[in-house]
Amino acid sequence: MLAERLGKAFVDCDEVIVARQGKSIREIFLTRGEKAFRKAEMKVIAELKSSGDCVIAVGGGAIVREENRRALAGHKIVYLRCEPAELLRRIKADPASSDNRPNLTSLGGEIEEIQSLLRQREPIYRAAMSAELDVTHLTPLEAAERLESLIK
Repeated sequence: MLAERLGKAFVDCDEVIVARQGKSIREIFLTRGEKAFRKAEMKVIAELKSSGDCVIAVGGGAIVREENRRALAGHKIVYLRCEPAELLRRIKADPASSDNRPNLTSLGGEIEEIQSLLRQREPIYRAAMSAELDVTHLTPLEAAERLESLIK
């Protein structure tokens, strides 16, 4: 929605990886491991940094890698913050999430996993970001409108 509003192309890094690998992210994690997924993710982000003026969506783990933060340096990075309970509700409400996304810790994908990952990742997100938008109570359209205001 944001890309449309800005008249720019949109690229979802995860979708590029899935298309190239011919497997869901869950399948990549199961068959090749997280390390292989992160390597593919790093390659896509490196390619996208010079692909022109577009809106890029990266997964929650992408910014954790220093290589990805360096590749995205100079670009506007917006941390879309969301309360853990709402994140869990959205994940459970989307059948594609449970079918295609791996659990990232031994905590099994529930609220404890989300809270644990956010505790680890939020300081990194905040250090890398240009802006933060709390999307906990926003519709996608409201989020796109606010994002457009933030980055202009």
